[in-house]
Amino acid sequence: MKKRKVVLVGTGFVGMSMAYSMVNRGGIEELVLIDIDKDKTIGEEMDLSHGLPYAPQKMIIKAGDYEDCKDAQVVVITAGVAQKQGGQTRLELAEINTKIMKQITKSIMESGFDGIIIVASNPVDVMAYVVWKASGLPKNKVIGSGTVLDTARLRYLMADYLKISSKNVHAYIMGEHGDSSFVPWDHAYVGCKKIKDIMKDGNHPMEDLKKIHEGVVNAAYEIIEKKKATYYGIGMALNRLVHAILDDENSILTVSTYLENKYGQNDIFIGVPAIINQEGVRELIELNLNEYEQAKLDNSCRLIREMLS
Repeated sequence: MKKRKVVLVGTGFVGMSMAYSMVNRGGIEELVLIDIDKDKTIGEEMDLSHGLPYAPQKMIIKAGDYEDCKDAQVVVITAGVAQKQGGQTRLELAEINTKIMKQITKSIMESGFDGIIIVASNPVDVMAYVVWKASGLPKNKVIGSGTVLDTARLRYLMADYLKISSKNVHAYIMGEHGDSSFVPWDHAYVGCKKIKDIMKDGNHPMEDLKKIHEGVVNAAYEIIEKKKATYYGIGMALNRLVHAILDDENSILTVSTYLENKYGQNDIFIGVPAIINQEGVRELIELNLNEYEQAKLDNSCRLIREMLS
């Protein structure tokens, strides 16, 4: 039985929010922190470890290096530069982070690692593709965080709007983790009832669905404007994804995964619903999209391809 060991590469706000979430949830035996800033990593290790007496279970937390990846089940990459407010384009961000991803992936693979890599660095769909290519791992073993956070935001806003538990909202954001994402509303449910029917029966205006999606797309900008960065939501989403793998859950999550003759697309990573277990992506779920939704997905793919090329 493999040790439940996770390596985190990048001890910035996102990575450490995930780590903090893991300490509070438990279910992980060893967490290794890696960062170019060695002192910060040691500081983070100490700070987190001091909370362990109040954590639900025993856990080893250590500041380590890439050699520690060799027997890890999951490596999560949150390293890279964040998009600067104002001046920097996503393309410039992609160029800088591509170089960083290639170097990190090379270091991970040199340890003899053969587990699953989760990529959360932005632009995530492009970075997941870069890591997959650089790692030589099978396509199911590299997963981008994709639209897991966008989907959580959607479920939260829908639940708030309809005054229902977010656990009973089954709706997904698909496409690029970015402005070109979309919601396939025909496949969105509350419990076992279609959201479109709930809107009709409750006399809710249909355009409110559009406003809710706009709320999801604008959420990051709003948070960044108010507090400079977003990290708790994605930290918890990454923790959720790691547990889906470690616990062999076969859970459906909207991750950025490789499309091969799916949705009319090939050779690209993009956010779609997929079944996640200890093998990584067991299979992706292909929804019947209407013309409008298919056009949205094609547009998302086009934008990602432009950045890739």
